[in-house]
Amino acid sequence: MSKNLNRREFFKKSLITSAVVTSALSFEEKTLLAQMKKPAKLPADSVKGLPAGRIGQVKISRLICGGNLINGYAHSRDLIYVSELLGHYFTDEKVIETWQISEENGINTAIANVRGGKGDEQIENTVRILNKYWNERGGRIQWIAQTNPQVDDLTSSIQKAIDNGAVGAFVQGGVGDNFVKNGRVDLLGKVIEFIKQNGLIAGIGGHNLRTPMACEKAGIEPDFYMKTLHSTSYWSSRRPDQNLDVIDNYNMDNYWDKEPDKTVEFMKTVKKPWIAYKVLAAGAIHPRDGFKYAFENGADFVCVGMFDFQVIENSIIAKDVLKTIKNRERFWMA
Repeated sequence: MSKNLNRREFFKKSLITSAVVTSALSFEEKTLLAQMKKPAKLPADSVKGLPAGRIGQVKISRLICGGNLINGYAHSRDLIYVSELLGHYFTDEKVIETWQISEENGINTAIANVRGGKGDEQIENTVRILNKYWNERGGRIQWIAQTNPQVDDLTSSIQKAIDNGAVGAFVQGGVGDNFVKNGRVDLLGKVIEFIKQNGLIAGIGGHNLRTPMACEKAGIEPDFYMKTLHSTSYWSSRRPDQNLDVIDNYNMDNYWDKEPDKTVEFMKTVKKPWIAYKVLAAGAIHPRDGFKYAFENGADFVCVGMFDFQVIENSIIAKDVLKTIKNRERFWMA
């Protein structure tokens, strides 16, 4: 084994020091170098056949159930009634049914919001339904909490997650973006430290690429990032009269990934797990395309808002996509 490792290192160093070496290598040696450049294979861990990874010590399915069903809101472009519709559709029983179907199909983790103001109602909903599912129905789905720290109160929303059974907590994307925009990256570091001190996996969310970039530059060490990712190609096919500048008029610059290529390239340099979200762009992209694009371009997990009737199909698609990944360059970080 050590002989093979030494030989591998020799070839690697030789290639760096001299471009001429490549032409002199044997077929076997060239094959070895080609293999060294390939991304790591998908780890074999799974939950009921759905591939899974780990963030810290927490085992998480590659497909995560989004929080729209409890939060009662959804980004739906210029459709103004969808959030209210979700609130009527997702009764407690429907949320529980959706989680049950999720667990039956290998999805072992859900994201749900913790928030101030209206969020007091949301945290009550989240905790009430989770406790009913855990304690009365025997459910085991894990909760990663989306939290909303404020400049003058960094920890209250996180403490709610800690006190109510969350396995992880992350800074909501809009909050993370605003902290960075206002030059308070240091506060994100304090939030991450507080989450870790309390034994939860800790993450930072961002719609804007500047958010993870600023955190990396500052040396902040979250356990994972939440970052939007989807192809922008569907805009040109579905709204041929519009371009990305016009999209700004719909206030989508705060939510969508308008420059996914830059996100993909930067995240190749990040050595932390990445949960991609908005991968289906509020239902505008089919899961076959959205999952494939996200996983091939470096996401370690995808978080997707799902109706109960979408869970089985999405789980099957995720399994199929993850079995056939061919063009991924970023190593699996979880």
